[in-house]
Amino acid sequence: MPVQTVPEKEKIESSGPKIQRPWQVILYNDDIHTFDEVILQLQKATGCSLLEGTRIAMEAHMKGKAVAFKGDFPDCTKVAGILREIGLIVEIQG
Repeated sequence: MPVQTVPEKEKIESSGPKIQRPWQVILYNDDIHTFDEVILQLQKATGCSLLEGTRIAMEAHMKGKAVAFKGDFPDCTKVAGILREIGLIVEIQG
């Protein structure tokens, strides 16, 4: 049985830099949620400690945005979805 190979063009498109690059979830500041709400949701979404959740929430408050999570795209998508459950404003960047 002959072995099929993927044409070079398809290899480049499917394994290009968009898939390979590091991804991160950016949390934006808002005036709707309390610090406690944001910290609890960060812990739920990322498994971070109370201290780390507080740090991220404070950075978003002070600078307007903060990196809430770094990882593979599927993990970032999951984290962003959990943060959005309560209406937090997030973006996935790569």
